[in-house]
Amino acid sequence: MTEKAATFRLSSAQEVFGLRRTAQQAAAALAFDRQDQVRLATALSELGRDRLGSPALEVAFGLNTEERPHAFVVVLTWTGGSPPRQETLDLAARLVRVEYRPGTTVSDIVVTQPLPHDGSGPDSAGSRLAAALGTETRSTEADDLRAQTRDLIAALDETRAQREELRRLNDELEETNQGVLALYSELTRELETTNSGVLALHSELEDKRRQLQEASEAKTRFWTNISHELRTPVNAVVGLSRLLLTPGPSPLSAEQQEQVELIAASGHTMLDLVSDLLDVAKAEAGHLEIHAEPVDVRLIVTHLGGLLRSHGGDGVRLVVPRLDDVPALVTDETLLVRILRNLLSNAMKFTDHGEVRLDVEVDPDPRIPALVFTITDTGVGIPAEEIDRVFEAFYQVRGPHQRGRPGTGLGLPYARTLAELLGGSLTLTSTVGEGTRVRVRVPDLSRAGTTESTGGEEKP
Repeated sequence: MTEKAATFRLSSAQEVFGLRRTAQQAAAALAFDRQDQVRLATALSELGRDRLGSPALEVAFGLNTEERPHAFVVVLTWTGGSPPRQETLDLAARLVRVEYRPGTTVSDIVVTQPLPHDGSGPDSAGSRLAAALGTETRSTEADDLRAQTRDLIAALDETRAQREELRRLNDELEETNQGVLALYSELTRELETTNSGVLALHSELEDKRRQLQEASEAKTRFWTNISHELRTPVNAVVGLSRLLLTPGPSPLSAEQQEQVELIAASGHTMLDLVSDLLDVAKAEAGHLEIHAEPVDVRLIVTHLGGLLRSHGGDGVRLVVPRLDDVPALVTDETLLVRILRNLLSNAMKFTDHGEVRLDVEVDPDPRIPALVFTITDTGVGIPAEEIDRVFEAFYQVRGPHQRGRPGTGLGLPYARTLAELLGGSLTLTSTVGEGTRVRVRVPDLSRAGTTESTGGEEKP
């Protein structure tokens, strides 16, 4: 206790009665609510009655402002005598904070009650406490009984009011529960309706998916069948053209030879188209087999350079690298050649002047060894809005630069499909009037977790 306001002796039952009244007045002055006033007065009354008769029994009222929160403190002190009954201490402890401190000569009981937060400071609380304790209070047993009766009536009234408030809250809760149940029922019905719609939509989507799958399978079967059907007569045309061009006893005239060479060239073009169609059909159906084996990249690049240099115009130069030190690559050689041949042929076809360049480098990503083939041209380029569409089968960019450059629109889609089958990727960037850059990444299948497959793929 840091600020002691008053001290009283307790030597008679009348003074104990007065203790109850004084404690209640002090608690009221400190702005305790009605219940805390009654709890404090009752606890002190019981403790004072228990200690009545102890030598030098005194009670001191004060404030503890050194600790937080500030508290109202009442200390009962006596010398010698028997200790307080545990039953009394337990009863008081149920009402307020009680600490019994026995001593060899002086013992005390400290009752502590935190001050309410009424916005006033400790100085104001100390002044109000001193004023309340300065009023002399005389009380008799009858006064004490009447005070207890009033407190009991007040407690009963408060209990009744709390019971009524609880009943009102229960009624409101019941109404809320009914509203929640109604809302839950409505949400459940809406959810069931939504689920029914989702199931219907799912069924419709499943039907569409099945129809698309059947259409894709029908398209694949058509491509496969028509490719096989076309291959036979085209092979005959190519073979007979070669026979006609072979020197014999009846040589062809210059005009006839030119016409037969045109037939042979057209036959080779159609045979390449039929082969591409067949491979696209196999790839979409998942029937195109991968034959992984060590590939001599230098030999492939040299072969493609010699084969395609004659395809360009007079003002177009094909540049291929000299690969003195290139790591081994395990992949499908036939598919790799087709990818590069398609891309280089496409670049040569759409480049009127400048160059078409092939670069080969090791992919810097250390996780999976791979080679990156980059084809760069200085051709007509592709508009930005058409870049995504050039990978659609049979799609060709429309415009004046297409004139005189016939094609099927399968080159880029076919090359990307084959690159993905090899576990790699194909990306394209282009600028109209400046050229196009295609980047093909081909991983080493021996270290990419791909198992070599064997089979009888037909390769023209």
